[in-house]
Amino acid sequence: MTLHTPPRLPDAPAELFAADRTPLPPGHDPLAFDILKAGNTTLPRLLRERARRTPSELALREKDLGVWRRYDWAHYERQARRFARALLSLGIGRGDRIVIASENTPEWYYADLGAEMIGAIPVGIYPTNPWPELQYIARHSGARLAVCGDQEQTDKVLDARANGEGLPEMAHIVCVDMKGMRLYADPQLTSFEALLEAGDAYLAAHPDADARIDAMLEETSPDDAALMVYTSGTTGPPKGAMLTHRNIVYSTHAYARTVGADRRRIEAVGYLPLCHAAERCYSMAMLLVAGGTVNFAESIDAVNLNVREIAPTFMVGVPRIWEKMKEGFEFRLRESGPARRRIADAFLRLGRRLDDARQANDGRLTLAQKLQWQAAYWLMFRNVQRHMGLDRTYHRLCAGASVSPETLRFFSVIGLPLAQGYGMTEVAGCVFVQRPGFFRLGGCGLPVEGTDYEIAPDGEILLGGPAVFKGYFRDAQATAKTMRGPMLLSGDVVATLDNGEISVVDRKKAIIITSGGKNIAPSEIENALKDHPCIKEVIVTGDGRKFLGALIQLDFDNAGLWAAERDLPYTTYKSLAQLPEMRALIQSVVDEVNTRFARVENIRRFVILEKELDHDDGELTATQKVRRSIIETKFARELEQIYGPAQGTPGEVPA
Repeated sequence: MTLHTPPRLPDAPAELFAADRTPLPPGHDPLAFDILKAGNTTLPRLLRERARRTPSELALREKDLGVWRRYDWAHYERQARRFARALLSLGIGRGDRIVIASENTPEWYYADLGAEMIGAIPVGIYPTNPWPELQYIARHSGARLAVCGDQEQTDKVLDARANGEGLPEMAHIVCVDMKGMRLYADPQLTSFEALLEAGDAYLAAHPDADARIDAMLEETSPDDAALMVYTSGTTGPPKGAMLTHRNIVYSTHAYARTVGADRRRIEAVGYLPLCHAAERCYSMAMLLVAGGTVNFAESIDAVNLNVREIAPTFMVGVPRIWEKMKEGFEFRLRESGPARRRIADAFLRLGRRLDDARQANDGRLTLAQKLQWQAAYWLMFRNVQRHMGLDRTYHRLCAGASVSPETLRFFSVIGLPLAQGYGMTEVAGCVFVQRPGFFRLGGCGLPVEGTDYEIAPDGEILLGGPAVFKGYFRDAQATAKTMRGPMLLSGDVVATLDNGEISVVDRKKAIIITSGGKNIAPSEIENALKDHPCIKEVIVTGDGRKFLGALIQLDFDNAGLWAAERDLPYTTYKSLAQLPEMRALIQSVVDEVNTRFARVENIRRFVILEKELDHDDGELTATQKVRRSIIETKFARELEQIYGPAQGTPGEVPA
């Protein structure tokens, strides 16, 4: 098997890479970590401090027409300040909200931190959100200005303004990339660069503008809302979680200390949507707290290539990113010759045996096993790591949703164990994370410093500490329902492993109670089915019914490849899903998975969905989570196929 690895970036000095590998000396304290530890600062103050101390150090990098452009801390702070001046020129100030609808770009950082400099509150919107969802968030937050990444996002804002109840408080629309918009004549629309120039003009007319911004920056309390993140809305309308500067700085710093990011230089790839709390904390905030460089991926489709170019030291990914990397390796393996496949399979079997031994002995191997591992590393796994671009990573986090155990096993086998963590928007990221010595497969680690928690009799975990959010914007009732005194009701059911780690069982609202009174957590069954490369999504059903069923979505690429290898004709996803051979394949997968679970947890009937689940159709949230609240209505026809009319009881299906 031949793995082709693109050349690494040539423009970073060699000493930076050396610093990546070497921990900083004990006591190294570049940004007053005693202040960071308590969260007694704000994000824009950290930006100003970085720009003062290391103005010429590389902070951001983005690819433009095939060339990586470099921006230092002085440029970062200067652009954010220009944006802050521009907001003042428009009469936008403390407490006002702005929305940002864009892919990840440096301009997002400038707008975010620029708004925070004067106490305005940025609100992120997923670039995949259709205009009605954008309208809801912009209206609910009362945003006065929208920053749009390109024509597509601008059109959504214009549609939201023109339809339904409109956007009565939206007075300004700013677009970063004006390509294709030459004929737009909206008086409220301007380019991002023109807005920054307006900020320059404001400074010329008001020489004390920067002094005023510095005064506003100092007046901002760590306990003021820094930004708002709207929840994905799996069970109802999105809610605006208000995160304070203390929440974000404390949570990010505690996480950095736990995983060693406060003692090593960070080289990260920014690609998850910045409106998501994890990306906001572990790229933008982590950069301010721990220093380093964030490299903006060209697009979500180019993430794997960009990771191989950058060779990051710190990598955060949702399960689908790690699954795609694993599938990419497996695809290349299938394309290799028989001899190379046999050699690779032999090394993978060896790696699995060694990983089993490591898991059984708290991470320890015997001398003979260590020598075997070194041989496997130098002969195969090192090349696999380099091909993926992960050979320099000292921390890899898999977060955002439940992940297949086989995906975790694969990366552990090749020497790149993925740290699992647990957190939520309302605690500004992860408050539990795995670390050396606590890396149990299926676990989520121990709490980071300062996190308080309780486990209720029903298994729900309650969270407390400096990371707990300020509340939901304009929704005191929802805030009250979420809090029990100082503790946050997470809505997640967890179990405690014998080594002290927690393990997430499922969302409390997702627990299925059958008509026989059995409580079943569907996520473990769903993940077991999704281990098969031809299955992309699974929704286990059965609440109030006599047995479990499943709605199954195919992975169009992998299932299509499977069909092509067998000369099975298909043209669309629907025609692929209707192939009898595909039905037989999925039945065999279901049969095999059923053997791993108790009979009451077996899938007795399933339906292969005839269309892919889609965010625009209201079936998925912006974070690609299934909206379980709409299952009964959206999939009524499919549920009737499983359970019969009026929830009848069809005959037995072999399990």
